Order: sequence, then structure tokens, then C-alpha cells
Amino acid sequence: MALNILIVDDSAIMRKMISRSLRQAGIEIAQTREAENGAEALDALKEGEVNLILCDWNMPVMDGPTFIKEARRTYQTPIIMLTTEATDDKVATALELGANGHVSKPFTPEKLGERIMRVLSA
Repeated sequence: MALNILIVDDSAIMRKMISRSLRQAGIEIAQTREAENGAEALDALKEGEVNLILCDWNMPVMDGPTFIKEARRTYQTPIIMLTTEATDDKVATALELGANGHVSKPFTPEKLGERIMRVLSA
């Protein structure tokens, strides 16, 4: 099944790297949408079906944890945090707020693909 993926990161370069990593990992993509922060991501979720969200932690306007909290009020779309914030307490916080998984930056396409498959098969 081809996925509609929302990439939420304030860095345009990182969004492009994530998109490339998805292709390299062999993830079948129907559509990729991008948002620079959580507020834009909430708007993007209203625009149509999203099967997976890949979200950064630190962003201006609305950070990743706040986005997860807000998104979970309405959506059950799987969310994977992609971030340098890899301390145990940050990972636990993300999971408590409703994230389905975590991948530390930097990551390999294989690691990203494995985590996506694990989250989507749960």
C-alpha cells in the first residue's frame, strides 16, 4: 500500500533528506506533504488522508510534543518522532503524549524503514 506521509521539520534540508531516505528504504509513497512546524502540520492533516507522520521535536511556532498532544485530540495517525532529542526522558515523554515510535537523528534509511514498518504493523 502506498502511503501518504506528512514530514514535519523546520529544516527544509532535513525534510528533503527524510524524503530521500524514505525512497532509499523502499517505502512505497503515494504522496508526501511537508510542514515547517506543528501548527502547519495540523492544517495539513485537515487537507486529506495521512497514513504516517514523521515529526521533529524542536520547531518554532509549535514544537513536536505540543503537536502530538494537539493531533491526538482528533487523529490517530501513527506518529514517529525523528529528532536529536534522544534522552530516555524525552523519548518517554513523546510516547506518553501519543507518539508511536522514535528514531534518533542522524539515522540511516534502513533504520527509518525498519521503524516505519514496525509502527505500521503494530
